Amino acid sequence: MSQLLETLDKERLVINPLLKRKSELGQFLTPASVAKYMASIFDKNKLYDPKILDAGAGIGTLTSAVLERIVAEKTSNSAEVTVVEIDEVLRERLQSTLSLFENKLSLKWEVVPDDFIEWATNHLLNEDSLLAEKKIRYTHAILNPPYKKITSSSRHRKLIRSVGIETVNLYSAFLGLTIELMEYGGEIVSIIPRSFCNGPYFRPFRQLILDKTAIKHLHLFNSRDKAFKDDDVLQENVIIMLERGGVQGEVMISTSQDDSFKDYELNSYPFEKIVYPQDKELFIHIPTSTGDGFLERYPSVCFSLEDIGVSVSTGPVVDFRVKDHLRGMPEEGTVPLFYPNHFVGTTVEYPKVMKKPNAVVRDETIEKWLYPNGYYTVVKRFSSKEEKRRIVAGVLNPNSVDYPVVGFENGLNVFHYKKQGIPAEMAYGLYAYLNSSAVDKYFRVFNGHTQVNATDLRAMKYPSKEKLEILGRWVMSNFDTIGQEEIDRKLEEVINNDKQNSS
Repeated sequence: MSQLLETLDKERLVINPLLKRKSELGQFLTPASVAKYMASIFDKNKLYDPKILDAGAGIGTLTSAVLERIVAEKTSNSAEVTVVEIDEVLRERLQSTLSLFENKLSLKWEVVPDDFIEWATNHLLNEDSLLAEKKIRYTHAILNPPYKKITSSSRHRKLIRSVGIETVNLYSAFLGLTIELMEYGGEIVSIIPRSFCNGPYFRPFRQLILDKTAIKHLHLFNSRDKAFKDDDVLQENVIIMLERGGVQGEVMISTSQDDSFKDYELNSYPFEKIVYPQDKELFIHIPTSTGDGFLERYPSVCFSLEDIGVSVSTGPVVDFRVKDHLRGMPEEGTVPLFYPNHFVGTTVEYPKVMKKPNAVVRDETIEKWLYPNGYYTVVKRFSSKEEKRRIVAGVLNPNSVDYPVVGFENGLNVFHYKKQGIPAEMAYGLYAYLNSSAVDKYFRVFNGHTQVNATDLRAMKYPSKEKLEILGRWVMSNFDTIGQEEIDRKLEEVINNDKQNSS
């Protein structure tokens, strides 16, 4: 690493605690090792007379990494740089950083002291006059956008909607606007949370990427907490390279445990393994092994929930909205309110001594959210980083509680049939399937955060109804002896044997 990047990295650690608006702006400064890697992804043959954009530039580490590469590899004698940074503390250092390159190449640079979303939407809305006059189109963009949710009524949300972008987070708004500001053939390298790869809220953003760019490269950090360890970031992060208007071909997928890149691996995959052709949700998969994926290995796992006669929904009772109805323990006039903590393996621990309530008052306000007591498979919506599996499933056995109706809290996903229970064999079959190691690996290919949404579970493929029932009957006959190895072995046996009989 160059002396300049090392100096910037030391400065990052000094400046980090001084940022007064860090939480408000969603700021995370880029480690120099990550910046150097990101700059290395650009096509060397295109780094000639580049027009570089850095949105939310911080102290200039990303832009410096690109300029350092241009100088070191002598790809160009000149460059134009536009850096946008709203934070005054960072902006002062940014100008000093860029000035260091003025004697290394012919550099034309501008530090824009604006909110990037306002600045970019202004240019896009006035494209005919502003862009024609100033020729604002970029050949290269490198960015580590802020990570913060955008509320539906916020000014930022209205601004990005005005240029046809629909998204829910600053990072996807920054990247979407950057795509719109690029020349055709222009390259974008960005580090972003992996959460955009799945889920309903980011579908319009995935559509934008697939409509207007080609995905060229994805780098996955295998550890949730190492790449931005100085900021206590627990998101899985990916580095993505896009080409505006590019022809989509194979995608390079690389991985490393952390930002040291010591265990770096690189492979190429057909695009059909990244975005499945028939997937209406446009989930972006990031395979991490060169062998066949789960669905290729097990072609009989090809059924949707609709095919097997089951639905999945988020638990309808949002506890903080019905605080007056909550009770710590069951009492007259209440019914069970189930939380993830109530489900341990195949058993239900109810009532349970815990911080959360165990019951909810049954009245006309709550009635519409209650389900008839029955067999239901449930999946935790949130997993902690300590849990071995991303998907953690349990089963409600109606014999566990003596109540006609029950409530499921919003922290659970519930498998049901038209808001009724499902057959016991199906409930336990889904339990075994979802708790298997193979399904956990399958799920992690497109889900990179701690949340498991009902949309994700709907998008998955399942064994046939008959095979799930075989699995379920096996679980019901072996409650006391089932561990992870037994589940994994039995699943493989069942889905590989079309003539399997119940055992």
